[in-house]
Amino acid sequence: MADVVQYKLERMVNELDDLERRGLFSRREIAEIVKQRRKFEYRLKRPSPLKQDYIAYIDYEKSVDALRVLRKKAVMRELKKKSEKGKDSKMKQSYSDFSGVSRIVEIYRLATNRFKGDIELWFQYLEFCRQRRNGHMKKVLAQVIRFHPKVPGVWIYAASWEFDHNLNAAAARALMQSGLRSCPHSEALWVEYLRMELTYLNKLSARKAALGEDVGTLVPDRSNPEDKQWRDENKELFMSIDGESEDYKELDVQNDELKQKMDIFREQGLNILQTVYKCAVDALPSSFSLRTQFLEILEATDLANSENMQNEILADMKNEFSKEPAYWDWLAKFEAAGRKSTQDVTLEITPDQLVNAVQVFDEALKIIPSSTMFDLYIKFMMDTIGKNGHNKSSSIDPGTHVLTIFDKAQSMGCISEDLACQHVSFLLHLERLDDARNLAEKLCNGELSEAVNLWVLRLSIEIKRIKTPSKGDLSYVFDLLQNPLRKVSVSQAENLWLMGLKYFSNHKHYFDKLVDISLTSLIRDGGSDDGFSLSSAIVNFVLQKDGIQSARDMYKRFFALPRPGLALYRNCIEIELNLASSAGGKKVNLVEVRKIYEAALSTYDQDVSLWQDYHSMESKMGTSETAAAVHWRARKILKNSANLLI
Repeated sequence: MADVVQYKLERMVNELDDLERRGLFSRREIAEIVKQRRKFEYRLKRPSPLKQDYIAYIDYEKSVDALRVLRKKAVMRELKKKSEKGKDSKMKQSYSDFSGVSRIVEIYRLATNRFKGDIELWFQYLEFCRQRRNGHMKKVLAQVIRFHPKVPGVWIYAASWEFDHNLNAAAARALMQSGLRSCPHSEALWVEYLRMELTYLNKLSARKAALGEDVGTLVPDRSNPEDKQWRDENKELFMSIDGESEDYKELDVQNDELKQKMDIFREQGLNILQTVYKCAVDALPSSFSLRTQFLEILEATDLANSENMQNEILADMKNEFSKEPAYWDWLAKFEAAGRKSTQDVTLEITPDQLVNAVQVFDEALKIIPSSTMFDLYIKFMMDTIGKNGHNKSSSIDPGTHVLTIFDKAQSMGCISEDLACQHVSFLLHLERLDDARNLAEKLCNGELSEAVNLWVLRLSIEIKRIKTPSKGDLSYVFDLLQNPLRKVSVSQAENLWLMGLKYFSNHKHYFDKLVDISLTSLIRDGGSDDGFSLSSAIVNFVLQKDGIQSARDMYKRFFALPRPGLALYRNCIEIELNLASSAGGKKVNLVEVRKIYEAALSTYDQDVSLWQDYHSMESKMGTSETAAAVHWRARKILKNSANLLI
C-alpha cells in the first residue's frame, strides 16, 4: 500500500514544481497539499474505502484548483500592471493548469468503478465533466448508460447534452428512442422526447424566419388581442406613403406564400405530437398525468388544428378515467381556467367559467357519487370563494352553492366525518351558530355517532356557548362527553379525552367520573406502549393540580390494570427522576424509581431500551453495585441483545 501511495505522490512532482515556479503556492503550502493528498490516498487504499472518502478527496482537489485559478488571475493582473504596453501580460498554460482537473476525473473514475450502482455519484461526475469541458463527457455518458439503462434520467441527460451542447439533433433523437425502448413506461421520457422534437422543429422554423423564408415560429403569439382589434378598426390612420400601394400588394402576396410555408411546419408539429401521443398512450394506457402534460405542451405551441387535437385528448381522458375523482377535479379546474391546463391561481374565475366547472362536478356526481367527489367539489368552491369572495353578481353564489352541496351529500348518503366537520365549520364561518349546533347534534346522534372530530367540534360549540357554567351546564356537557368516550377506543378519542380532562380539571366530581370511565376503557383497550397514553395524561393533570402524592396514588391505580402500557411506566419514571434530581437524589425518590422500573420489567423484560435506561439511571444516581447488578440481570435475560447495553 505504501509503495503505491508513494508512487502516486512522486507523479505529482512536476505539477507541484510548476505551481511553485509560477508563484501560485509557497513551499510550505505545497508541503501541506502533499500531506493532505497522502492522507486521502491512504484512505482510498483501504480494503473497503467509503464513498465519503472519495467525495472528500474530490472536494479538497476542487478547492485547491479553485484557489489556483484565483491566484493565477491575481498574478496576471500584476503582470499587466508591470507591462508598459500590455504585452507579455498573459501567462502561458502549463502542466499545472490541466493536472488538477485530470486528478479529479481520475478520482471520479475510481469512485464510480467501486460504486457503480450509485446514480447520484454518476450525475456528479457528469456535471463536473460538463462544467469543465474536459473531453470526457462522451465516454462517461457511454459508461453510465451501460450500467444504468433502466434509469430514464440518464437518457434524458445524454440527449439534452447532445441537443444543447453538441447541436446534434440526430444523435439526441437516437438516444431518446433508445431510452424509450429501454424504459417504455417512463412518462418523463415520452414528454421530454416530444418537447425535443417540437423544439427542433421550432428551431428550423426560426432559422427560416431569420433568413426571410418564413414568417414566424411555433411559439404562439402572446400579443394583446385588443391592440390587433384597434389596428384593424383604424386602418385609415396608417396611410401609405407616395402611393406605394402596388408594392404593398406584392408584399401581401409574398406574405401569403410565407404563411403557407409556416402552415407546413405547424402541420408537421401536429403530426409529431399525434404520433408520439399514440405511442405514449399505448405504452402507458393508465397514466393520467401523461395526458395532462401533453395538453400543456399542446397549449404552449402553435400547431395546426390544435383545438381538434385537444378535444381528442380530452375525449380519450374521459373514456379512460371517467371513474376517477381526480379526473373530474382536473376537468373542472380546466374549465374554470378557460380550458387551459396551466391554471393561474391568482386570477378570478369568471361567471361563465364557474358555471362550466359546476356543470362538470354535477356530471361527475351522477357517475361516481362518493364522499371523495363531494370533498373535491367543496374544496373547489372554497378556493373560488377565496379568489372571488361571495360574488352574488354571478348566477351561482359560491357560499349558497356550498351549503347546497353539503345538503346534497347528506341526502345521497355520502356524508363522511371530514365533510360533516367542514359543513359545521362553514356554518360557524357564516356566523350561523344555531344552525351549526343543530347540525352537529343531528349528525352526532345519527350516522356519525362515533366521529371523534365531529364530537370535538360539537363540544367546543357547547363550551363556547356556556360562558359561566352552572351545575346543570356541567352535567349537560359531561353527559355529552361520556357518550362518545364509552363507544370509541382510547387511541382514537385522544382529542376528546384531553378536552374533557382540561375542561373538568377544576371540577373534582366530574374529573373523578372521567377517571372511572378511563379505567373501564383501559381495561377494554389496554394501555399504550408509545404515542398517546390516557393514563399518563391523567397522572400529569393530577400532578399539576394536587401534587406528587396524589399522582403516585393515581398511577398505582393504573399499574393495577391488566395492561397499563409502557408509555405510562416511562412517564412515571420521568416524573420521579425529575423529582429526585430537584431533591438532590434522595434515596426515597430513587426507591420509587426502582419500583417503577421493576414493575415495567416484569411485563417488558425484552425491551432493550428500558434496560439501558435503568442501567444509565443506576450509573448516574445509584451506586456501582446496583448498576452492575442491573447490567448482570440484563445480560442474563436479553442474551442475544446483551451487546446493545455496552
